[in-house]
Amino acid sequence: MVLISGHDGGTGASPISSIQHAGIPWEIGLAETQQVLVRNKLRDRIRVQTDGQIKTGRDVVIAALIGAEEIGFATTALVSLGCIMMRKCHQNTCPVGVATQDPELRKRFQGKPEHVINFMRFIAQETREIMAELGFRTFDEMIGRIDMLEVNQAVEHWKTKGLDFTNVLLKPEIPEGGAVRCVTKQTHDLSKSLDGFLIENTKKAIEESTPVQLEMPIRNCNRTVGTTLSGVIAKRYGSKGLSEDTIKVKFTGSAGQSFGAFLAPGITFELEGDANDYFGKGLSGGKLIVYPPSKSTFRPQYNIITGNVNLFGATGGEVYIYGMAGERFCVRNSGAIAVVEGIGDHGCEYMTGGRVLILGDTGINFAAGMSGGIAYVLDENQLFDTRCNLEMVDIEPVVDAQDIAFIYRYLQRHIQYTGSKYAGRILENWEEMLPVFVKVMPIDYRRALERIKSQEHASSEASQPTEEVHP
Repeated sequence: MVLISGHDGGTGASPISSIQHAGIPWEIGLAETQQVLVRNKLRDRIRVQTDGQIKTGRDVVIAALIGAEEIGFATTALVSLGCIMMRKCHQNTCPVGVATQDPELRKRFQGKPEHVINFMRFIAQETREIMAELGFRTFDEMIGRIDMLEVNQAVEHWKTKGLDFTNVLLKPEIPEGGAVRCVTKQTHDLSKSLDGFLIENTKKAIEESTPVQLEMPIRNCNRTVGTTLSGVIAKRYGSKGLSEDTIKVKFTGSAGQSFGAFLAPGITFELEGDANDYFGKGLSGGKLIVYPPSKSTFRPQYNIITGNVNLFGATGGEVYIYGMAGERFCVRNSGAIAVVEGIGDHGCEYMTGGRVLILGDTGINFAAGMSGGIAYVLDENQLFDTRCNLEMVDIEPVVDAQDIAFIYRYLQRHIQYTGSKYAGRILENWEEMLPVFVKVMPIDYRRALERIKSQEHASSEASQPTEEVHP
């Protein structure tokens, strides 16, 4: 039997934080998941993974006995690479060089792949030893054997008093034909994927770089449209991709999740309708254009037209959204340019590069952890400073000629691609609207740009020939 016991802990007073006090232990979530899936004859067709402070082979065995086929490691793997849990990952000041872009701090990183390999070998060795004690030859035999767990009643600790593990250790009744682990291989039918059709009908563009244009309907069951097509182009042309607008596809309808994910250079997707979450995820150089149906009567600048987490981890490309986007817009964007007419909470979170032009309101916590890139926001109600997280950024007026030229140029492009009447009114009243824009600039990013500029200036001066002076 494997015994479950309470963890020791100090009783010193400390501030309550969500880091320690939010969510539930993985054991409870895993037990509930296992029981519900087994009772409903669904457990045989999926693999269950759990994670959350898994540190030892004993943790792995307990997770398997409760019902997990796969175990995730994160914190302990980072610790094996040198992480000392300073909890400053978002501040770019990691003292051991794990989570930072500062070249001086990165020199301190001492981690090696062998460190993680050795750690995992120790975990596997301890897991095998416990399995041998319990009489299991394979990991699969151990999955779902909740009967091999019991509570150590001998542990006398104030935290364990009153704890009832009955529901956690409950063995679900297995219906006829059911299973406690994954035994059925799923058939992933990709015949309904739109990318097969796209690849087949853009062969001239892929093979000969000849421009191709298509029009087709789309439904929200069509997910990750364009990703496989982008993979084919990347395999043939690398990250350079095709020339701009070599493949142009106009879609009509509601796009499913991850529309245009990892879209390669040379592909332009135009969508008349709306899009779901993860729109433009990992955008890699392509162009995405979204606007409402021509017969719609609502005002796009006040209505959400794309879902949450747009442009997550984008590295390049352009996006034009005639309407509002949901929460977490451009999280971890590192190179894409986006124009949108309003966003939800947590916009530009952890952004490291690229530029974002927002022609309307933002939600709260804008620019949290933003260490790079630039955002321009139309702050008509003068409340943006109350919604912006100022820990790592400054809010400035737009006075630099390059910033003004950028805003003007991409407003024009936004109008050209989407027909936005709202952006058109901004340009019509340009002299009055320009002072309403504010610039969100990461503090460290500005310093880095200034340092690069001074180095380039010094090197250019050094390269200039000195004049010879003759007596």
